[in-house]
Amino acid sequence: MNVTRGFTGRPRVADPGLPPGQYDARDEWPVLSAEVTPDLRPADWSFRIGGLVERPRTWDWEAARALPASAYEGDIHCVTGWSKFGVRFGGVSLDAFLDVVRPRASATHAVAYSHTGYTTNLPLADLTGGRAWIVWEYDGEPLAPEHGGPARLLVPHLYFWKSAKWIAGLTLLDHDEPGFWEGNGYHERGNPWEEQRYSGD
Repeated sequence: MNVTRGFTGRPRVADPGLPPGQYDARDEWPVLSAEVTPDLRPADWSFRIGGLVERPRTWDWEAARALPASAYEGDIHCVTGWSKFGVRFGGVSLDAFLDVVRPRASATHAVAYSHTGYTTNLPLADLTGGRAWIVWEYDGEPLAPEHGGPARLLVPHLYFWKSAKWIAGLTLLDHDEPGFWEGNGYHERGNPWEEQRYSGD
């Protein structure tokens, strides 16, 4: 199993390493969702990558979990102000899925979409090179539904609204296309260290 340490932006010594405007949530993990938590069982979950790819593909639960396991250990940051240090998620690196579908050279961005209809946009560069995962475990246990289980996208170096809960797929594009929160005034990228919370930040 591959374990990738977090992209913390700067080392933590005595300083807890909080990005600007954040606080340490410690043992709390606030539940914030744009939609009602769905009743989505693993047997009903699927994940598809399409758009500008050579081989569009859909994985069911068993096929996704058959890919090489990978884990993320590090920090996560929410645009509402909380951060959690030293979290551990288990799943599969998004690179493993992308290696199968082979993104076209013209692909520069992706729209991630959930089984609920939620969407968020990301530069493809933020999803490759060991920077993003499809995860179904948190701290060694199945990911709870209110936190995106059975599986969610994890892009920990960006604000957490980019880590779409109940992930259903990615559509690769040759342009940027705003998702739900981006269309409602949030920043297109969402880098916590640059405090990219809202459009214009």
